[in-house]
Amino acid sequence: MSSASEPVIRAAGLTKVFRSPDKAPGLSGSLRHLVRPRHTNRAAVNSVDLTIGRGEAVAYVGANGAGKSTTVKLLAGILIPSSGTVRVAGVDPHRDRLVNARQIGVLFGQRSQLWWDLTVRDSLEVLRDLYGVSRTQFTERLDEFDEVLGLGKLLPVVARRLSLGQRMRADLAATFLHGPAIVYLDEPTIGLDIAAKDSVRMFLRQRVAAGTTILMTSHDLRDIEDVCRRLIIIDDGRIIFDGDLGRAKDAYARQRQLSVQVDAPVDLAALRAGLPEAQVEQGASTRELVVVFDRFAHRATEVLDALTRQVDVVDFRLQEPQIEDVVRRVYRGELLVLPPQGVDA
Repeated sequence: MSSASEPVIRAAGLTKVFRSPDKAPGLSGSLRHLVRPRHTNRAAVNSVDLTIGRGEAVAYVGANGAGKSTTVKLLAGILIPSSGTVRVAGVDPHRDRLVNARQIGVLFGQRSQLWWDLTVRDSLEVLRDLYGVSRTQFTERLDEFDEVLGLGKLLPVVARRLSLGQRMRADLAATFLHGPAIVYLDEPTIGLDIAAKDSVRMFLRQRVAAGTTILMTSHDLRDIEDVCRRLIIIDDGRIIFDGDLGRAKDAYARQRQLSVQVDAPVDLAALRAGLPEAQVEQGASTRELVVVFDRFAHRATEVLDALTRQVDVVDFRLQEPQIEDVVRRVYRGELLVLPPQGVDA
């Protein structure tokens, strides 16, 4: 599946099993477990085969508990596989942890790499020493991060005083400070406003264009669409889809929703008769309509034109499907056959 000539991540039969005590509730259950302990094994990652090329940007998505974070921890060397093999840039990540740590960057959206009571600059200085980044490179990268992430204003701020969005920008700088070849990102734009999200996505595209390999999890479809070209979906520890992002979207995100404000209440039955291939429902008020249609059958402009011939439209908003909708349809088994080429909106 790799689009690049040289794979940088290879996993074969990668499995991680967690063992947990199986005991009845209460004191009596605990006592019986002491005498005759029983355990249950659960495979968080189950026989995953994965190949990612150098310079690829891959979206790795799934429901909570599907195995995303466990996979990343196995690739990062934080966890040891129960079975299977994994190589990252030629090394075994859990056996060669120091070598692996110098060539990867990791960002977990809910965990910070910054020292809580240090300023952002001091935290980055500590990381500079840990990774052996030269003073010249350090200064150049801070200037680059300031230009894209607006880092300069955050440098003198103590980490514990940062808002979530500010901390995410500082953590992104910490992740890329040592120029890693492979980066694992978990919700990289969480807590950011629209302008900041656009800047982060542009920054990530620049890193990919420069040859950085990115494996990213995100519930924001724009993150995935703007940065990645390949989508991997994991469910219950197994990869159930691995393919081109555009084809996945065409297959699983067929429906669009048009929310329309009208100047007066309308006759829904008559409106539905005029739009037989769309689903028309009342919105939150008598002057709001929600129209759901198949983008392979109609352009959004065609649907809007058909509406304006019957009602006076005051305002409208076109909503694209979210990544959760795509994943949900995969789980329902609705993605077995790719649709024919359709019309664009």
